[in-house]
Amino acid sequence: MKLYRDFDQTGLDAQYNIRARVPSFEADIARWGDKSLRAAKSLAATLDVAYGPGAAEKLDIFPAGAAAPVLVFIHGGYWRAMDKEIHRFPALGLVPAGIACVTINYALAPSVRMDEIVREVRSALAWVWRNARMFGADPDRIHVCGHSAGGHLTAMTLATDWPGFAADLPPRLVKGGMPISGIYDLEPIRLCYLNSDVRLDQAEARRNSPMFLAPRGPSWMTAALGGLEAQEFHRQQAELAAGWRSHGLDVAEITNPRDHHFDIVDRLSEPDDPLTRALVARIKAAR
Repeated sequence: MKLYRDFDQTGLDAQYNIRARVPSFEADIARWGDKSLRAAKSLAATLDVAYGPGAAEKLDIFPAGAAAPVLVFIHGGYWRAMDKEIHRFPALGLVPAGIACVTINYALAPSVRMDEIVREVRSALAWVWRNARMFGADPDRIHVCGHSAGGHLTAMTLATDWPGFAADLPPRLVKGGMPISGIYDLEPIRLCYLNSDVRLDQAEARRNSPMFLAPRGPSWMTAALGGLEAQEFHRQQAELAAGWRSHGLDVAEITNPRDHHFDIVDRLSEPDDPLTRALVARIKAAR
């Protein structure tokens, strides 16, 4: 029986079971950790700064000089795993280009629901805007990037009514973003094996799905994914890109044909990688 689009339960679970599709995932994640340790040791950094009262509401700051633009990086893990400590590696690619990098944590499912995860990420962005000058950065040049679940959360920040979230915030708090291998319609997550932890109901999935929201304030988005990703990841990116273009947003798409889900984000650790260069160019050109 079809459960979602052309998928039965087994087929839908397989589409979103990334670790089953990429047998090297443990080595890939270990490589992220090694690079993240190198970033923390080789770059100026202030680690584990509280942006809210919760135990998970912490962020790391990698400054890049006076009045630098800021890239806030949001880790993945299907909203239920991983943390910023193994996702410091994008600073290796961005700081040498003159872009400050802030990596954030948030509370994980099943201890919290999706509404709370999204709220915490928005709180982290608000903290960066309020405090950017304290680490030499420009609060008017904030951009966001995230991988997998972090790609979903990146898109949610691009669709945020910032003054509605907090009265002191500007409408264009986030100037643009790069979601990487993201999930933008949460309905298949609600219906697949992941929901035993994420615990979405239908209404919560809908209001936290960027696919059904409009961008609010950003001037650009570049969505990226690996060519070896599952069919559903390609569909999700294509539909979000088309939908947000219809709202007038400048949307680019990047597909790296030989990359799987874990390869694609690792590229941000290299200053000369084409993906890093594309992100840097977007940030520096944004107004």
